[in-house]
Amino acid sequence: MGGINPAGRTSGHQSFNRTVIDALPEKTRQYTLSGLARLMGRHQSNGPEDHGTSLDDAAMAERHDQHVRRHTLIRRIEDERFADAGIPANRQASMTLDAPLTVNLSRRQLPENPPAHWQIEPIDERHVSVTVPAGEFEVLLPERRDALVKSAGQLPTGFDPASFYRSVHHPRALSMTIFAASDCLGQSGFEWDSLSQQLDPDQIAVYAGNSIGQLDAQGWGGLINSFVTGQRATSKQMPLGYGQMPADFLNAYVLGSVGATGAMQGACATFLYNLRLGVDDIRMGRRRLVMVGTADAPITPEIIEGFRVMSALADDASVKALDALELLTDEDYQRVCRPFARNCGFTIAESAQFVMLMDDSLALELGADILGAVPEVFINADGYKRSISAPGIGNYITLGKSVALASDILGEKAVRERSYIHSHGTSTPKNRITESHVLDSVARANNIEHWPVTAIKAYLGHSQGSAAGDQMTSALGSFRTGLLPGIFTLDAVADDVHGERLDLFREHREFRADVSFINAKGFGGNNATAPLLSPEATERLLTQRHGEAAMTQWRRRREQVQARQAEFEARSQKGEFSPTYRFGEGVLEGPELEVGAREIHIPGYHKPVSLEVDNPFGTLD
Repeated sequence: MGGINPAGRTSGHQSFNRTVIDALPEKTRQYTLSGLARLMGRHQSNGPEDHGTSLDDAAMAERHDQHVRRHTLIRRIEDERFADAGIPANRQASMTLDAPLTVNLSRRQLPENPPAHWQIEPIDERHVSVTVPAGEFEVLLPERRDALVKSAGQLPTGFDPASFYRSVHHPRALSMTIFAASDCLGQSGFEWDSLSQQLDPDQIAVYAGNSIGQLDAQGWGGLINSFVTGQRATSKQMPLGYGQMPADFLNAYVLGSVGATGAMQGACATFLYNLRLGVDDIRMGRRRLVMVGTADAPITPEIIEGFRVMSALADDASVKALDALELLTDEDYQRVCRPFARNCGFTIAESAQFVMLMDDSLALELGADILGAVPEVFINADGYKRSISAPGIGNYITLGKSVALASDILGEKAVRERSYIHSHGTSTPKNRITESHVLDSVARANNIEHWPVTAIKAYLGHSQGSAAGDQMTSALGSFRTGLLPGIFTLDAVADDVHGERLDLFREHREFRADVSFINAKGFGGNNATAPLLSPEATERLLTQRHGEAAMTQWRRRREQVQARQAEFEARSQKGEFSPTYRFGEGVLEGPELEVGAREIHIPGYHKPVSLEVDNPFGTLD
C-alpha cells in the first residue's frame, strides 16, 4: 500500500498512526511525529551551534509536536484565496455612461471582434485609442469574494508532491498519483523492474482514476475557464483532465505496463469500484498482479462552491449556527467533521491511495509481505430515486452480501465478535440517519449486538473517490496495531441515529479484528462494500489451501522482502523521497515488436505476451 493524505504518507502506517497518535506507545508516537515533521520539511538539526547534527526522533518530536498537530488532518484552508485575499471572481453589471469614454489599450488587448459602436483610432504600432459612446453597456467587474467554506482535509503543510520529480504543469492529483504509486512500490519491498519481468506483461493490470477528474487550473478547470478569464488554453489541459488519467500516468511514467488498464467511476465509491475490477481480474485468472488506486484533489474554489450550493458541505455559517458561535477558531475548524453526531455537512479533502493486489500463489512464490486479503467487492445501485444525490437502498445489499461472505469464510462467531465497520461516515445529517439504519439493520439480521463503527473522515475529511482508499489503509493500520480510531468529534450520538446494535465510540480502543467492512455510499446511487480480511485470517486461509510447507517457504522468502521494506521506510522516515517518474524512457511505437500468431515479443520485456485466449463459444472449424 502507498499514498498520501492529510495525515501523511500511507507506507509505514504513518497516516494511520497520526490518527491514533495519543494512543501509541511513546517511541512509536515520537517516530510518527518526527517522520511527519521531516515530510513537512521541518529542520532536522539544532543549528550551527551544534554543528548541524541531526536530531533523533525524540528531539524532533518534541520540537515539532505542535506544528505537526496544527498542520495535518482537517484544518483551516491554507490557500490564501480562502483567507483575507479572497477568491478572485467577476460580477456581471450594467453600466450607463453619461458621456463618451475614451481609453488607451494595447492592440493585443483588443477583443478579436470589437463591438461595432466602438470608435478605434491608432496611436502607434502597439497601442490604440478606444472611445465608447454614451449609453448602457454590460461589463464584468473584478472582485474578491469571501470564502464561505474555510475548512478542508489538506495534505500536510510544507509537503508538495510535485517537488520530488520533474513535474511540468501537472494537475495536483496526478502529482499525488506519482508520489502515492511510488510509495506503494517502495513499501512492497520489490524492485518493479525485477518483479514485472517474472510475469507475462499481459498478466499485469492498472485500475486507477478519480471521481471528478482534474478540475484545477492545470487540468479541465483551467481549460473551461480559459475564455472567460482571458487565459490561453494549453495543450496539456484537455488530456490531463480525464478521470482515468491516474492509470494512464502509472502506465506511461511509473510501471511501463502494457496490460489491462482503465478506471471505473462511482462518485464517492470510486476506489472500491476500481478495487472490484482488480479482484475480478485475479479471481478469473486474467491477471496475477494489479495496481489499484485513486487520486483526488478537489480543494478548489469552484468545486467547494458546487458542493456548498447543494447544502452538502459544512460551511462556516452552518457550523456557527450549530455551535452558537460568532467566530470560528482554528480549533473549531479542526472539529467540523462530526460523523453520527449533530452535524451540518461533510468536509472536503484530498488524498491519493494505491494498493498492490496479487493472486495467492504469486504472493507466496515471491515472499510478499501480505497485509490482508479482499475476497470480493459488492456494488449495487439504489433503484428509483427522487433526488440523484439522495441515499437509497443499494447499500443494504452491498453490506448484507459482504457480511454473508465473511460469515461463510470465517464463521458467524468471528463476524459477530471480531468484525467492525469502516463507515462512509460523511458527517451530513442525511448520512448519519441512512447509513446508521443500514448498519443497524444488517447487525440485527446477523445477531450482532454491539458492532464497532469507525469513521475516519472525522480526521481526514471526505476525499471523494479516494475515501474508501483512506478507509482501507486505515483498516490495515488497525490490523497491524490492534487499535481502532475513535470518532474524536463525537461528543454525543445524534438522537436520530439508528444505533441500538452499533457501538459508536469517541476514544481509541484496542480491538483484534478478523475482518473490517469497508463501506462507501456515493452520489447517484453508487454503493459499494468490501470485506477486508486481516493478515492473520489470510494466513490461515492460505495454510488451508497451500499447506504448511508452502507457508514455511513463503516466510523464508519474505525475510528479504521485509529487509528491503525496512530500507525504504528508513529513507522515507528521513524525508528522502525519490518517486519513480520515467518520462520518455523505453518508448516503443510498434515496428520494434516481434509479432507472431500466438505471442508477441516486446523489447525490454523478458516474457512475451501470450495471445492464447480462452474460447468458451465453441468452434465452427
